[in-house]
Amino acid sequence: MLSMSPYSETILTNMIMLYDEEGRFLVQNRLKQDWPGLNFPGGHVERNESLVESAIREMKEETGLDVSSLEQIGVYEWNLPQENPRHVAILYRSKCFSGQLVSSKEGPMFWIKAADVPSYPLSTDFDKILLIMRKGLD
Repeated sequence: MLSMSPYSETILTNMIMLYDEEGRFLVQNRLKQDWPGLNFPGGHVERNESLVESAIREMKEETGLDVSSLEQIGVYEWNLPQENPRHVAILYRSKCFSGQLVSSKEGPMFWIKAADVPSYPLSTDFDKILLIMRKGLD
């Protein structure tokens, strides 16, 4: 017998880790109270938008950077106890980007090394997502 999912909706999102030759990666110190703390830039996949197109658009909106050569490296999913939807984030990384870094209304963007991450408040599960994002880079 086929079982039905307890979720009536799935929300697709993306997270992107840009990294450089100095071992740094781009993070956002998110200010919004729904998911505050260090996080990777990203956001929702819009209707009729491909997963990669949404990642490129979100990077431009949140960082001012144009990104290319995205490598899809994983998926992270969660659901919040007070909500019904399942959230699925497609995880990407790239070292190919251009433009001038800017911060968005969601919070300041900055480059950080892994050793400095514990000095900041982390968003929920950032430590787990960071492990996936950095796998194979060390």
